[in-house]
This record gives sequence, C-alpha cells and structure tokens, in this order.
Amino acid sequence: MTAPLVLLDAASLYFRAYFALPESMTAPDGTPVNAVRGYADMVAKIITDLRPGRLVSCLDADWRPAFRVEALPSYKAHRVADAGPDADGAEEVPDTLTPQVPMIMELLDAVGLTTAEAEGFEADDVIGTLAHRERTDPVVAVTGDRDLFQVVRDEPTPVRVLYAGRGLAKAELFGPAELAARYDLPEEGAGPAYAEMAALRGDPSDGLPGVAGIGEKTAARLVREFGSLAALLAVANDPTDRRLKPAARTKLLAAQEYLAAAPTVVRVVTDAPVRQDRESDAVPAGAVDAERAIALRDRWNLGGSVDRLLKALNQSR
Repeated sequence: MTAPLVLLDAASLYFRAYFALPESMTAPDGTPVNAVRGYADMVAKIITDLRPGRLVSCLDADWRPAFRVEALPSYKAHRVADAGPDADGAEEVPDTLTPQVPMIMELLDAVGLTTAEAEGFEADDVIGTLAHRERTDPVVAVTGDRDLFQVVRDEPTPVRVLYAGRGLAKAELFGPAELAARYDLPEEGAGPAYAEMAALRGDPSDGLPGVAGIGEKTAARLVREFGSLAALLAVANDPTDRRLKPAARTKLLAAQEYLAAAPTVVRVVTDAPVRQDRESDAVPAGAVDAERAIALRDRWNLGGSVDRLLKALNQSR
C-alpha cells in the first residue's frame, strides 16, 4: 500500500492535548508544556500507526478570515477575546497555551517535520487545498473537527479523515462510505453533501445559527432528496412545487439571508495560497537535528514525549 500523505489540523490537535493533560507538566521555569508534550505524543503515534511517507502540520494563519466574517458576521464572534468596541479580533485562548505554540513549532523544526499555512485562511483551508492538489498518494487528514468531513473522496486519489474528536485512541476513519452511513447521506459526493447538510444544520461552536427548526437528520434528508442547497432553495421559492411541506418551506424562506452566506463560511477552500516551511514534506528517517531536539527536551522538561517522537521517526522507514 502506498504510504499516505498525512495532514494534521495542528491547532485542533494541540488544543485537545492541552485540555487532556494537566498543567502540572511544566518546564523548569514553571511554564506549562502539556500541549507540547501532548502534540509530540500525537505526532509520534500518528507516524507509528499510519506510516506516512509525507506529513504536514497545517496551521491557522487567520483563525477568523475576513471573507468568512464578511459573509456572516457571527462567524466565531463568541470566541473573540474582547467583544467591546476596542476588540482586536484576537481569539480567546488559555493564557498558558499561547506560549506553548512557538515551542511546538520549534520542536517540529528540530526534528524536520513540515508546517504549512496560507495568509488569510484557516488550517481547514490549508488541508482542503493540499488534499485537493494531491494526485500521487492517498491522503489522511487528522482532526478533531467535523468540518473537514467534506474533503473525503475516492477519486482521483483517496482522501480520508481520521476524526479524533474523542482522542486518538478512539479516532474513527471516514471515507465517503463511512460518512454516508453515519449521516444518511448519498455515498457519491458524500463530502460536498456533508457541507450542504452542515450549512442547514448550523454549528453553534462556530457561530453558525443554521435554519431554525431543522436539525441534523432533517438537514440530511433534505440534501439527500433535493441534491443540493441551491436546488432545495429553488423548490422553496417555487410555490407551485409541492415537494416541500409548508412548514419546511416557511423555515427555509425565513432563513434565506443566512443560507445565501452559509456556503462561503462552511465550504473549505481548495485553492488557498499555501506556503510550506520546507521544500519537502517527506517524513525524515530520523530527526534532522536530533541533538537540538534533545536539547529542547531537556530545556523544557518534555521527557518521554520527545523520546517517543524521535523513536517513531527512527522507525519510520
């Protein structure tokens, strides 16, 4: 089997690592390193289990892109640190997580693992773009967020999502068949259908209100029956078309302004201007600078987490 290209939703994963591990894990100066240790362990496990030939940690260059906010001002608005008139648009994150992100980046650089971002875009868009471009290797996107389900496909190269919403130990692998079975969507085009369903359903965690009175099961049924959000709205706006029940028509017409904006917000971009920090995204057969990685381990008290990452890299070929 061809070794996959693994795309990591970095922020999604290190957020989960931060909340899964205690802040009592600290560097000698008292700085918490729970997210650093957790992310290193996640990457080590992914390399060991998936045996990728290539791996990229995908980053949020902009966690709340202007084009999405312009389409829907409520997009992630509740996550802004200061909602007052002087709000600077910064995301509200735990004070003890923010200093750990540069540490994660430095460790990845020391071992020789690639990162990528796109100015003005989220990590989802980086993953969507790299997956869309890939024509050589199968792709596995690893994330704790369901938004990326929309990128799954079988052709021209397979793209799968390893969903780690409950942690890597309980991660589930989704392709079109699994996605169709889980959400009762058509298997052909299951990824795009998921995005259409998500727009109808909404997502309070992202500030997407959805259509009032339409939950996940109803949203999936409507997408399955009508094929697309555009086709569904065309029916809703045609009073002579009796395929929609009056109650559903009323709900959809009341949400037309939202539904016009939702696709721009929900759909993952597949042509973002992605920049990688290394020319090659190949997983190195051993850390490119093991001495530096060990020095970081000792400086930050990262213990066995770095050792496990180095071991995974040494055994990656």
